[in-house]
Amino acid sequence: MKKGTLYILSTLALAVFASSLYGKDQKLGSQLPEKVTLSLSSLQDKIKGGWAGQTIGCTFGGPTEFQFKGTMIHDYQKIVWYDNYIKDLFISDPGLYDDVYMDLTFVEVLEKYGFNAPADSFANSFAHHDFKLWHANQAARYNILNGMMPPASGNWMNNPHANDIDFMIEADFIGLMSPGMINASSEICDRVGHITNSGDGWYGGVFVAAMYSTAFISDNVDFIVSHALKSIPEKSKFYSAISDVIKWHNQYPNDWKQCWFEFEKSHTSEVGCPEGAYNAINIDASVNAAYVVMGLLYGKKDFFQTINITTRCGQDSDSNPAVCAGILGAILGYDKIPPFWKPAIEMVQNLKFPYSDLTLNQIYALSSKHALKLILQNGGELTNGQITINIQKPETVKSEQSFGGMYPTYELLVRKDFLDESIKIDFTGNGIVVLGNVKSQCGVAKSDFVALLDVYIDGVKVEQVKMPYDYIVRKYDIFYKYMLANSDHKLEIRWINQNPDFRITMKSYVVYADSPANPVKPY
Repeated sequence: MKKGTLYILSTLALAVFASSLYGKDQKLGSQLPEKVTLSLSSLQDKIKGGWAGQTIGCTFGGPTEFQFKGTMIHDYQKIVWYDNYIKDLFISDPGLYDDVYMDLTFVEVLEKYGFNAPADSFANSFAHHDFKLWHANQAARYNILNGMMPPASGNWMNNPHANDIDFMIEADFIGLMSPGMINASSEICDRVGHITNSGDGWYGGVFVAAMYSTAFISDNVDFIVSHALKSIPEKSKFYSAISDVIKWHNQYPNDWKQCWFEFEKSHTSEVGCPEGAYNAINIDASVNAAYVVMGLLYGKKDFFQTINITTRCGQDSDSNPAVCAGILGAILGYDKIPPFWKPAIEMVQNLKFPYSDLTLNQIYALSSKHALKLILQNGGELTNGQITINIQKPETVKSEQSFGGMYPTYELLVRKDFLDESIKIDFTGNGIVVLGNVKSQCGVAKSDFVALLDVYIDGVKVEQVKMPYDYIVRKYDIFYKYMLANSDHKLEIRWINQNPDFRITMKSYVVYADSPANPVKPY
């Protein structure tokens, strides 16, 4: 066999590998071999393929991100690519790469503090960076900077975006350092993922990391997906979403669009993210992970088709192809990524990645170093350039649910500036999220101003909210409160340090109740 090819150490694994190699459609055994051996060069090539694929996929889908919400990107709509593309976007749109530079930040923490680094080390590192963040990441950053550390920072009671995609698109580094060691991957996910997410949002990262981990020991995409799903509790919404994609792929093996339509009908109602509960945007991890799986299953290891299908599923259509291209890059290895894509990635491999002091070439090396170290810590061996990995059977992670007993029942679009009066809302339900931000009256780009808001529910002060004007440290939503008594409530928000140079803009608010709203009847 050629250098870098996997050396499989059991008859069962050889059969699995051969069936995937020749494209035979057969069910795989429920067990993997106890050990797998591969060359050090193969390990490094797969890790490089994962990072390069992630960067390529993010760039490919970049211009389409949240431009297609609840609709697919039709075939006639062109998605561009050219050799200078990644380099151009490094300069013109560095914030595009949030799902990669967050990974790099966590890799640096591992290098600095070791594999036993506590969650607080990861949390403080990203919270104090000056890069742009959104949704669960930004809500967690605000929590951390204001004294709320993980896992509370990512818990849904403190983070309205807990089910969002954030950890799912930042768990790549965990899978890439955990080849074949799916449970070691889940343990790191427990520490890192709960900084920003809980429930399905956390499961998204566990699942993605598990697919990466499995990509080192099998090149059968169907097996990789189903094997990784064993880490997720079967009763979760996330498990149901992915298992249904697998079912519809089996039912419509040559029609990804039919699979997409079936999924849209069954799984795309938004509960958590207040921006999506009554709008077309859906950043839920279970939904976007399903699009990743569609690309992997229907792409059939063709690099272009894989990222093209995932991108055309819509919604977070830069992060999703980043994940699926990263997983496919780990399956194929960098050397087998088609030459068409390589000029763009090779132009930037020695440039500092946006918002990082590391280059991609440095990341390839660091990630390989960490993978080898974790392999050895888990009983593996390195002998004469050959690495033997102790393969772990997936253990299901703990069960947790975000937004249990919370159902969106009402949204009011306000779009009103508040200068000297208080925000007053009467609502009936068991929770509310008020969306908005601080804006400048005089157009200043930078200011340390922090609005102080006293919040009263039913006449009782429940919190003083700090609302920074600075975009990097901003509070993502003005106020949220869950698990109230399901009854009539009066909410009042008083701005106590009013400043004529600023205003509070309330965009909307979403009300929750302990049971679903009745369908609207025309008469």
